[in-house]
Amino acid sequence: METASFWTIPAEEYWRPTLTFFLLILSIIPILFPRYIRFIWFSIIYPGLALWLLWGGSFWSVAIVYIGISFGVVLYFLLSTRLIKSASLGLSLAILLTIMFFLFVADGMADLLTELLPINLPFVESLKFGGFTLSLIVGVTGIVASFPIGILLALGRQSKNLPLVKMICVGFIEFIRGVPLITLLFVASVLLNYFLPPGTNFDIVLRVIIMVTLFSAAYMAEVIRGGLAGLAIGQHEASASLGLTYWQSQRLIIMPQALKISIPGIVNTFIGLFKDTTLVSIISLRDPVGLASTIRADAKWNGIYWELYIAIGLMFFIFCFGMSKYSQYLEKKLKTDN
Repeated sequence: METASFWTIPAEEYWRPTLTFFLLILSIIPILFPRYIRFIWFSIIYPGLALWLLWGGSFWSVAIVYIGISFGVVLYFLLSTRLIKSASLGLSLAILLTIMFFLFVADGMADLLTELLPINLPFVESLKFGGFTLSLIVGVTGIVASFPIGILLALGRQSKNLPLVKMICVGFIEFIRGVPLITLLFVASVLLNYFLPPGTNFDIVLRVIIMVTLFSAAYMAEVIRGGLAGLAIGQHEASASLGLTYWQSQRLIIMPQALKISIPGIVNTFIGLFKDTTLVSIISLRDPVGLASTIRADAKWNGIYWELYIAIGLMFFIFCFGMSKYSQYLEKKLKTDN
């Protein structure tokens, strides 16, 4: 069953996806359970750590991203509190200088750090990922990324003062919801290369993650829009009477209530997304279901049929049932009415 979990990753590198999986569990604990919020720093650094563990290469090529973001955050606080004392201007300058850092400084600094303190792992190609490792990469990344994008799309679709933004959000949501995910995966696998410059190497797993994320974000936007529509107009009027800005009212009053109402639909979308990761077998990526046929073709597995699919179904059931139970726990915890 090692092949079913890792596909063609070299046997001596099995420890990397295994360690990434256990670190994933540790990283989501501070997010799901507020009592461990003091460890949220690990949840923040986990995506870069997982990227380095899975794909390998130089550690500094990933760490430089965190160095750049940290530089931007520190710069923002210095500009907005001590030098300029204007939050909006400080944020604009911090973003501009951070972009310049990534454009002109990041590559050279990463190369210098690699020479001074080389920390490297053997590179593993994306096509070597498969089995449940691939399902976790696509599913977890899609779930995490689609949630904030869905919120922005829902707010954009309800915008009254920005008709262009509303038109773009409506067009995107309706287009994505009207096209099957399989079609989008084919676009990511085949057609996208025709629109890229010659010689460009756009990682296939990254392309799949982007398409799955956009697909899920469109459905997430409609779920959250339903939660926003379920709020009484008095909530908006109350936030306006307090003198809050649009974003303050959304962050403090409107969005927390809308998300609470939308919890069942949000979790349902997450579960559907995680199960839809099995569709990547259509574009020759070896997810657990796709690997089942390959494994049964081996003479060692002659006569084995139900065992493979029962094991695969059990793995998916554990994750999906876990998400369902957590949503019930969250609903019960946030319940304020009698």
